[in-house]
Amino acid sequence: QVQLVESGGGLVQAGGSLRLSCAASGSIFRLNAMGWYRQAPGKQRELVATITTGGSTNYADSVKGRYTVSRDNAKNTVYLEMNSLKPEDTAVYYCNARISYPSGRGYDYWGQGTQVTVSS
Repeated sequence: QVQLVESGGGLVQAGGSLRLSCAASGSIFRLNAMGWYRQAPGKQRELVATITTGGSTNYADSVKGRYTVSRDNAKNTVYLEMNSLKPEDTAVYYCNARISYPSGRGYDYWGQGTQVTVSS
């Protein structure tokens, strides 16, 4: 059983910053890429940022230059530093992790989500 627990969400004014954290625990054999997704009301879940075990990152164009994703492999934790927040960043942010096992199978796991609300 794998758990991803997000924290750090909250209410912030436009232009402010938040840092999200997501810690993976449980039956992890190999933690591969991790990432953040978000879903605003009435919209599809979208990719925000991903990071490989080696530290390679990808960002959605809408957050590039404002968000920074990082990870601590020793702690199985991924972070998302969110700066210059805009009301359009308001969404539930979900942590995602790709975990592989000795069988060769890989699975995607999701956190419960943490609410980020940016007021204008």
